[in-house]
Amino acid sequence: MDSIGKTLRNMPGGKFEERLKQISADMLKDQRIQSFLTKHAVTEKQIDKGMNELFQYKTQWDNCDSCTGLESCPNVMKGYQPQLSIYRNDFQLEYQICPLMKKVENNRRQASLIQSLYIPKEMTSATFEDVHEDTPSRIEAIVKAMEFTVNVNPGENGQGLYIYGPFGVGKTFLMGAIANELAERDIQTMIVYTPDFFRELKNGIQDGSYQKKLDQVKRSPVLILDDIGAETMSNWVRDDILGTLLQFRMMEKLPTLFTSNYDLDELENHLAYTHRGGLEKLDQLKAKRIMERIRYLNTVIDMKGENKRA
Repeated sequence: MDSIGKTLRNMPGGKFEERLKQISADMLKDQRIQSFLTKHAVTEKQIDKGMNELFQYKTQWDNCDSCTGLESCPNVMKGYQPQLSIYRNDFQLEYQICPLMKKVENNRRQASLIQSLYIPKEMTSATFEDVHEDTPSRIEAIVKAMEFTVNVNPGENGQGLYIYGPFGVGKTFLMGAIANELAERDIQTMIVYTPDFFRELKNGIQDGSYQKKLDQVKRSPVLILDDIGAETMSNWVRDDILGTLLQFRMMEKLPTLFTSNYDLDELENHLAYTHRGGLEKLDQLKAKRIMERIRYLNTVIDMKGENKRA
């Protein structure tokens, strides 16, 4: 930011003092400067001594008043607005973040609070304003989702949601809206596409990343398991991954949310059938044990409607 002296020297023609007097007069007519001078009852001596600070203050606020966007901001500190104060009888400039920069930083902060694995970006950027209620069941789902974001308290209350319904009704989109609303409250959320996550863990056994990947997911303050039931079921997936993950989160009172095409009874049958075939009594017992946790800790929502992806 140029000083008042440099600005005058760069102007064509002479009469330096006359130009300085004109710039000073125009500057003192500025409403922000007038308000500040009146409030602090400053002296002529202070004004003369602090003319350069007043000039920079006005010039930078002129930039803000005619702002064309954050990228073209010419202020001393890009995305920051000047604030005038008095320190030991001298004018002093400080800077505070402007609304545009604040929005950018809020978006960046929110993005850091929402982690996702194998979920399309448009789903994780959804908000409740983007969700349209067009059927009674969708309205109920949205209301319950908003209630969850208000009442959630990871570590103190492990209650979550189980939203099921046909393909394409907006279950994952609604979960994205939940994640963004929680980010506004500085609550971290992880959204995981369940079938791909289970496959990733299986690959992690060979490269040694299995435990790290599982810990990252199971310790998330809020976890969303999207499309549970779409995976290929096996004893290992059910008992060593899903069972272990849900047990830990139940003990730590960390909310887990689910989306599925299956209702709870259908999911229990899915968990009981493994790739080896058949429906053995032990498998039924283990499936029932997992479902008891899900039933106990989740509000169940039946979400109906037209396929939004069709």
